[in-house]
Amino acid sequence: MIVSAGGLKLRVDRRGEGAPLLLITGIGAHLDMWRPFQAVAGERELISFDAPGVGRSQRPGRPMRMRALARLVAELLDALALERADVLGYSWGGGLAQELAHRYPDRVRRLVLCATAPGLGGVPPRPLAALMLATPARYYHPKLAEWSLPLIAGGSVAPGHVRDRLAAPPSVLGYGFQLYATAGWSSLPWLHTLPHETLVVAGDDDPAVPFTNARILAARIPHARLERVRGGGHLFLLDDPERAAAPIRAFLDM
Repeated sequence: MIVSAGGLKLRVDRRGEGAPLLLITGIGAHLDMWRPFQAVAGERELISFDAPGVGRSQRPGRPMRMRALARLVAELLDALALERADVLGYSWGGGLAQELAHRYPDRVRRLVLCATAPGLGGVPPRPLAALMLATPARYYHPKLAEWSLPLIAGGSVAPGHVRDRLAAPPSVLGYGFQLYATAGWSSLPWLHTLPHETLVVAGDDDPAVPFTNARILAARIPHARLERVRGGGHLFLLDDPERAAAPIRAFLDM
């Protein structure tokens, strides 16, 4: 469905029943890419959306910083009549989830941060992974996706990732806007103020977001715990969702 929030038309998916869990995708990713995790997420309402300029959501006229994107997500929750939700942010979406929890703490019940980092001051991607992440080309060319995804993701990359990415690629400008949103952004100055129970989940074979970032997040957030996915790459939640979903379900069901 299409929902209006913050002056933009956003593609949104709502499915299931129970406590609401808002899913925020990684850079360039559309909401259909959540399917592997949705199948094992447990008995809850799952809400996902295409970020502005990604998938089938409208691109804003000018780029938005993380603060503005967090406000947009809060307005989306208003439009969906959701006062409060658990929030799971993946990669780039984990940064936005942190910003949402910081700016609008009352809208977030529990926070799950997967394969993500605190931004500036964290450990950067390995050089080749950083180069691949700087462009959305993998969303347009099957052969390039097949070649680049293992370099970006590490771990094991399921064949379906290439098909899923090509199904609804981001606009070039929309992808650039997402890069702009996080340029120079950092959560390190205020992570210690987050009041939420938080689960940090990360693979220890992730070239895009090295595992040390998860340690930093878990150490800085007062009520955080760390779940290590041994041998997991950047796409662990989609490649082998049940292994990570089990601790996520247990955490959210507390």
